[in-house]
Amino acid sequence: MADTQKIPWQAYVTTGHPLLSGDGRVLATVVEDSSAHHDAFCGTTTATFTTAKYGAHRPESASPAGQDLLALAAAKHGLTRRDVPPGVSFFQGVRVGGDGELQFRGSAGAGTHVDLVAEMPVIVLLANVPHPLDPRPDFVVGPLRIHAWSDTATGPDSAFWAATPERTRAYENTLDYLIARGAAA
Repeated sequence: MADTQKIPWQAYVTTGHPLLSGDGRVLATVVEDSSAHHDAFCGTTTATFTTAKYGAHRPESASPAGQDLLALAAAKHGLTRRDVPPGVSFFQGVRVGGDGELQFRGSAGAGTHVDLVAEMPVIVLLANVPHPLDPRPDFVVGPLRIHAWSDTATGPDSAFWAATPERTRAYENTLDYLIARGAAA
């Protein structure tokens, strides 16, 4: 998450925002966003937090913790908890107030969407859980629909690629990495 916020000089994820690895490679780009209601600060819920707030946290419970769900999804790919990096909470609005306090702005409305282009091979892990700052006392989540299709990676002719020198370097770093591994021409 640090590079995802630092390289584009923007902490609030929306259209044109690259999602970066800890090595400064672009994993995906947000190419369309009807919500602009996302959080790259807080991460997801923990077992301790979820148990304290909702009474249970296990994946099979009525109130699973986000970290537990992500770890379970990762295990299906031979990964461990250590392999799960901090993530973006899509459709959950958080802003930093003038005093530096994180302010929950609620969940995005029905029908909103985010389109991502994967810039390199990625494994996407999802957990549909309440945001850690959501003040509602009940475990409330909305429906989630995912569609996937083939598309072209962001190229040098894209405004996203050339938005800033830092972004250009991130996309070039990604392309160099893929070429070195024979995954791009």
